[in-house]
Amino acid sequence: MQIGVRIPVCSELPMLQQEWQRLGIEIHVASVQTDDDSLHLSLTAEAQTWMPDFDTLALAATLKLSVNDSDDDLLREIWLTLLNSPLALEFPSAEELISSVNIRRNIARNATSTCLNFHTTAVERPNDCWCYSEDTGFVLIPGSPLIESLRKACQPKLDDPLYSFSCYRATEYVILLSIAEEARQRHPKLLQRLQEQWETKAIASRRFHDVFMNEVGTLEQPLPMHYYVPGDRVWFRNPDEPSEDATGYEGSWVFYLGGGLFSNFWKCDQAFTVLTKCIEIYHWRESAFQDAEGEMQMDETKVEQLVEKTLADPVACAKIYELMHRMRDPLNVYAGGGCMDATRETTKFVTATHGDIIKGLDALLV
Repeated sequence: MQIGVRIPVCSELPMLQQEWQRLGIEIHVASVQTDDDSLHLSLTAEAQTWMPDFDTLALAATLKLSVNDSDDDLLREIWLTLLNSPLALEFPSAEELISSVNIRRNIARNATSTCLNFHTTAVERPNDCWCYSEDTGFVLIPGSPLIESLRKACQPKLDDPLYSFSCYRATEYVILLSIAEEARQRHPKLLQRLQEQWETKAIASRRFHDVFMNEVGTLEQPLPMHYYVPGDRVWFRNPDEPSEDATGYEGSWVFYLGGGLFSNFWKCDQAFTVLTKCIEIYHWRESAFQDAEGEMQMDETKVEQLVEKTLADPVACAKIYELMHRMRDPLNVYAGGGCMDATRETTKFVTATHGDIIKGLDALLV
């Protein structure tokens, strides 16, 4: 099985080597030209030992990378984990590969700064730059720049209100912001298209996924359970059927931030680990209840209390973790699988030469 990244053989390789040299990781990168005129990029055998069985969660600790405080350390983790992909990832150019890395950095940083109020039905955004209708969703008020308006909605300053989002919609805003930031540097026409789109009609849910995202891995061929690259969008499934009926608690969408941590939009200073995410989702089953109208709801206060109690009890913690730390079952199947997903979601291509996202936007006009 070939691991790592593949790009066409071209004169752009020095662009990559310059960045790896700047980060001090060039000696850990192996490149081989294949018979089909592709360049296969991976890690040296020694560097691969830093991620046994493709487990990337401890890489930052192993190499003493301070990914929360240093953009270069975050980039080092992105490059090293990406070049050790258990499935060969195809990029049409070195420039596109660099843009993908930049967007991953942007996602990790923006997800860390995102702080919101969880709500599955409330509709609210800053009313000086956003307006809403059922036909369009939230769109920009003319003259409101996309990047600044997304930040205002997701990254409140001290004493600013927290706006209500579902976790999936929150991930869309973080992704859109991160792509727009890279487009501003690499592909201004794409940024203009995004601006025009969100002045007219928001793209959300399945359409958002189709236009902006790729999915890596399948349930039949899952990625290793602990293989994460900073910037991955990740789903943790709720494997409990009754509590899954509570709207918004079918699972939890987060981003991998690097350093073994996952985003927490509701308490942005308390990022999740795999352990704490497993424990939280387990206790949803004990905290769901039916309201007066017969609808399933979630007692978040009870969830917090149960999580705190479990984390203080090593025996109970280990028992629940063993139950939840398993690959999830297929949708609508509840056969003892856990909350761990088989796939990761990454952004499509953004450069002017290979812009998949522009093609997706064009398809919406047909």
